[in-house]
Amino acid sequence: GNPNPPRVGLIVKKNAAGQWMDDNNHDWTNLVSGAQAARSGRPIGWDLPDRDLAIINTADFSVRYATRLMNICMAVGVNPASGEVAVVGTDATNEVRFEPVLAGRFLRVNIARVNPVGPTTLGIADLNPHLTYTRDVPFVPIAQTERKKSIGDPRGIAWNPAGTRAYITGMGSNNLIVVDAAGARAGLAPTIHVGQGPTGVVYHAGRNRLYVLNRFEASVSVIDAVKEKEIARVPFYDPTPQVIRTGRKHLYDTHRNSGLGHVSCASCHVDARTDRLAWDLGDPSGTVKVFNQNCPLAVLGNNCENWHPMKGPMATQTLQDIIGLEPHHWRGDRDGLEEFADAFKGLLGDDGKLPSPEMQEFEDFLATIHFPPNPYRNFDNTLPTNLPLPGHFTSGRYGPAGQPLPNGNAVNGLNRYRTGNLDNPFNCVSCHTLPTGAGTNFRFQQFTFVDQPPGPNGEFHHAIVSVDGSTNVSIKVPQIRNMYDKVGMELTQLENLAGFGFLHDGSVDSLARFVSEPVFSLANDQDVADMVAFMLAFSGSDLPTGTPANILELPGPPSRDAHAAVGAQLTVTESNKSDPAVSSRLGEMKALADAGKVGLVVKGRRGGLARGYQYTGAGALQSDRAAEVVSFAALVAGVEAGSEMTFTVVPRGSERRIGIDRDEDGYFDRDELDACSHPADALRVPGPVIAADLDCDADVDSDDLERLGQCMTGSGVSAATGCVSADLDGDGDVDQFDFGLLQRCIRGPGVSAEPGCMD
Repeated sequence: GNPNPPRVGLIVKKNAAGQWMDDNNHDWTNLVSGAQAARSGRPIGWDLPDRDLAIINTADFSVRYATRLMNICMAVGVNPASGEVAVVGTDATNEVRFEPVLAGRFLRVNIARVNPVGPTTLGIADLNPHLTYTRDVPFVPIAQTERKKSIGDPRGIAWNPAGTRAYITGMGSNNLIVVDAAGARAGLAPTIHVGQGPTGVVYHAGRNRLYVLNRFEASVSVIDAVKEKEIARVPFYDPTPQVIRTGRKHLYDTHRNSGLGHVSCASCHVDARTDRLAWDLGDPSGTVKVFNQNCPLAVLGNNCENWHPMKGPMATQTLQDIIGLEPHHWRGDRDGLEEFADAFKGLLGDDGKLPSPEMQEFEDFLATIHFPPNPYRNFDNTLPTNLPLPGHFTSGRYGPAGQPLPNGNAVNGLNRYRTGNLDNPFNCVSCHTLPTGAGTNFRFQQFTFVDQPPGPNGEFHHAIVSVDGSTNVSIKVPQIRNMYDKVGMELTQLENLAGFGFLHDGSVDSLARFVSEPVFSLANDQDVADMVAFMLAFSGSDLPTGTPANILELPGPPSRDAHAAVGAQLTVTESNKSDPAVSSRLGEMKALADAGKVGLVVKGRRGGLARGYQYTGAGALQSDRAAEVVSFAALVAGVEAGSEMTFTVVPRGSERRIGIDRDEDGYFDRDELDACSHPADALRVPGPVIAADLDCDADVDSDDLERLGQCMTGSGVSAATGCVSADLDGDGDVDQFDFGLLQRCIRGPGVSAEPGCMD
């Protein structure tokens, strides 16, 4: 009873023979790369090489590639015996259409083995051989005991020295699996249970031990490699906020959230971003959903339409900063995150939808995810005015197609974005509001635009339009802060780095082609380059905002993103500390921190000790000893060989934790070390100082006597670690008098009450 579905694109996949096939085994090669490739906008011979593993010759830096291994390559390890390279990750089956057919089985977890000579792919194996992926509809989940045998979201691999066993961590499945040299499962049990979110793994040959970093749980699992069992789990301090710890599992956990135990939301939204693919998740058995959102251009007669269940390919969208930018999906057909509860059953194949309290945990977690620093912005977060654009090419509208674009001026691009770029009164910013690019939450009401209140679940109603040229008439105005993550498809070039580009289905190959469409009134390829530069540098806020009084530039939602300088580091050495370029960059870091834009920390060695500093403003740095404040200039001037200092720009508000109080217990890191406490354990704080306990083991014994002997210099106190406290009699020297005093303190286990031993 549904109306006819819209005409949509078709996803095809290249097989081993180089043919482009759809999911019904129809061959579309002629239109993709063959004689009629021009009909799909491509040159004859167009290809997507799918380069997965780069092999670099360190003698001449030449590069070769292993290809067609998988979609998301997550970890790599070299077999020490054979020299083969193993790559673990996931491979999507996005060429298969329709959500009911894909439910619970849209992805494989694989290991690929490569001989780097050649290179030659030796084999690709499914790391979940116990699973079957039949396309039965409806999908029937397997028993939970079988799901627990699965590995999901593999993030680490380590080989034993003989190359006979590899150990692979499943960050989504909270386990470790064992495979043989050919990549086949070879463990004593189906899996080895470890902590939550295992990522890194290393093998200690001398002890036959594996050490697994459980990132989400903040612990290290110790595995007996012979018995293949966890024998210890050592926790460490984790500053991650509780809201993240609670809600993160709903993104990643494959056992609790999927019908086969190997997929999760993060299978496509990799680390809350994207897999760079499009998926046709239409449902031939679905029903039309009545349009119920904000269609502000309806006042001009551009009415949005109801949503058909057969929507065609849609590119995976990022989950960064989506809470508060409702409705969701490309078409805006989900009021808020609550409407995705059914996806845990309908798409992931779990036994049922995620309960409402857990959906709230998921939403609270997603609300913490911001956009990272924009790599195309200037250090001070301003827009670049002369940005090189390698990999971006002319569209052919203003001259020959496929030529490298000139450098772009993003400031000019912003001006064109806001004024005079469309063949009608509107501009880009009229729909794609600043600073996110998303549509406005304002609705035309009684001859004026008014901000709409949130809905019953706190959801907003950002604009949906019917004029973007899509056969899906109702399309949400999408945010455009991650455009630089989508580049790589360039149909003017024979070889492409991506199979999907821009627009909701990825069918527009490049930014240059998008802004060269006739609807935009740009004048030449320099205008195009300027707009491309602005699109790449879009995220980062610090952009002009609109006003309800201006229909051509209405207000948009705020953007949660990081300053461009966050993460920048500079190591000051004896040889470069007087370099004008180093001084200039340090001045820029300090100025940004003084302006309250970022935080600034310093780490390095001073006086033979590992030290940390937090910049507190006005040229002063608080050290990791509460009683010590140093000036910025003095710290730089004191750098010498062996005492280099690394300056790091950090998010504002995190500088104290990162710089001087890592466990956030109020006691600074070096003060804790000086007092035999622990700077990474908030439960251990400084107590009475045992001066004679030089090695901080709570005993005064022969080890302390040996340590004091290393500190004895004859006159003056050595700068070696622990030697300051070795001056037991406080005369400024570590000498035979201190040695004699320490001898009188030794009483076996525990600390003697002899005068001088405690203080």
